[in-house]
Amino acid sequence: MNNVISFFNNILQLSKPTVDLMKGLFVPATLKKGEYFIDKGQYAKEIAFLESGYVRAYYINNEGKEYNKTFFAAPTIIGSYAALINKQPNVVAQQALTDCKIWKASFNKIEELSASNLEVERLRRIIAESYFLSNEKKEIEMALLDAEKRYQILQEEYPEIELKIPQYHIAAYLGISPTQLSRIRKNRTK
Repeated sequence: MNNVISFFNNILQLSKPTVDLMKGLFVPATLKKGEYFIDKGQYAKEIAFLESGYVRAYYINNEGKEYNKTFFAAPTIIGSYAALINKQPNVVAQQALTDCKIWKASFNKIEELSASNLEVERLRRIIAESYFLSNEKKEIEMALLDAEKRYQILQEEYPEIELKIPQYHIAAYLGISPTQLSRIRKNRTK
């Protein structure tokens, strides 16, 4: 639980009463490699702090091709925020790529706490803004940069990910084929 509180305090220094309230919301859990935090079509009810491991958020197009929308590398928050706030079935599945340790919390309880606690409300806003900026950055990179530059950025943002997950997941994240990724990696080692 200390890692959860440290993560939040790095975003916004929380008072002791708020920390105590937050400690009552989060419970420890694990995700085994391949398990879903939330699958497509499910109704989201929880968010989680990812204490260790990697999770991918992905979707499958009408032809059955997978696209990795984003990777979550510990420490971070996971959960289908769009499905939570829209109260609609989830569209983007979140699957553990490695064994993961998480701390999960009911989103409804966090919303209730936000209504009466300005620190929690502010923390939620800052986290949501951070994810908005991250998503916009990725959209711009996908539209304007070539695959080799996107690969370079991936290596900078997730320095150990290639040691932890299969290459086809990285290719799906970059929007290229595994063969194209292999060529890029080969060219970079020359």
